[in-house]
Amino acid sequence: MKCFTAQPLVSHPMVTDPAGITASSPPPAPSTLSHVVTALGHLWPVSGAEEWDTPGLVTGNPDQPVQSILLAVDAVDATVAQAIEAKIDLLVTHHPLLMRGVSSVAEERYKGSLIARLIRNNTALLAAHTNADVVATGTSAVMADLLGVMSAIPLTASPQNVDGTDTGLGRVGDLADSMTLGDFARRVAETLPATAQGIRVSGDYGQQVQRIALCAGAGDSLLAHPLVTSADVYITSDLRHHAAQESREQSALGGGPALIDVSHWAAEWLWLEYAAREIRAVLPGVDVSVSDIRTDPWDFVIVQ
Repeated sequence: MKCFTAQPLVSHPMVTDPAGITASSPPPAPSTLSHVVTALGHLWPVSGAEEWDTPGLVTGNPDQPVQSILLAVDAVDATVAQAIEAKIDLLVTHHPLLMRGVSSVAEERYKGSLIARLIRNNTALLAAHTNADVVATGTSAVMADLLGVMSAIPLTASPQNVDGTDTGLGRVGDLADSMTLGDFARRVAETLPATAQGIRVSGDYGQQVQRIALCAGAGDSLLAHPLVTSADVYITSDLRHHAAQESREQSALGGGPALIDVSHWAAEWLWLEYAAREIRAVLPGVDVSVSDIRTDPWDFVIVQ
């Protein structure tokens, strides 16, 4: 069973030359990887990335043709195999494969094995990480839009105003009408793709909420941000015990947000289709698809 949706092939119109001979018009020249990287750099400027981040091209010949792109959150065995099997020219992932002090790409290590397979099959790899988080149509902006959070603004301003509009990490805004925390948590669960862990909530099920702060991906570093502490709810991923406990206790003492902890993969997977639409708009001759392979690392939970 295929795990992605390919765009339909478009037939070329017929033209007649001056001699009256009817022939098919030649297909447009395929984009090169260099051209595609430049186009994606306009969508998600690398200048907007955090200092510690490593977005950009990981593998690939700048002159190789690119006629197909597959989007995924992570470069793992399953998504790399999917791209290779489908003869994808460029795999674009949100998370960089090479980060945090990688010193070897020997094939006995999984990252080295993935890179070797990509190179052997002429499949390029590019990462768009925090540079795709901060843009006006980035991961948190998409999540806010899908959850019905209106007039959302960034929690933190981007170091550089990378696209001339509201840029920065996270988003905060308001629901059209207040609802209970329990009902809003259900909306979150229904919006995100399902994972084994589901979502975790800290707060009173029946409390009314309207002002929503969120950060797609790991956002515990923003727990003390004034726009977060003044919100009714904060949604993010990978909340650790002490950070969540301190936020919960402070909220009980002096007011603060309920917490909704969601799958890191699920929160950022929402962005992929939006990103695909943007790529199709700037590269109309390239076939763009989204992987629906779940790369969340957890397989099952046992409820006690």
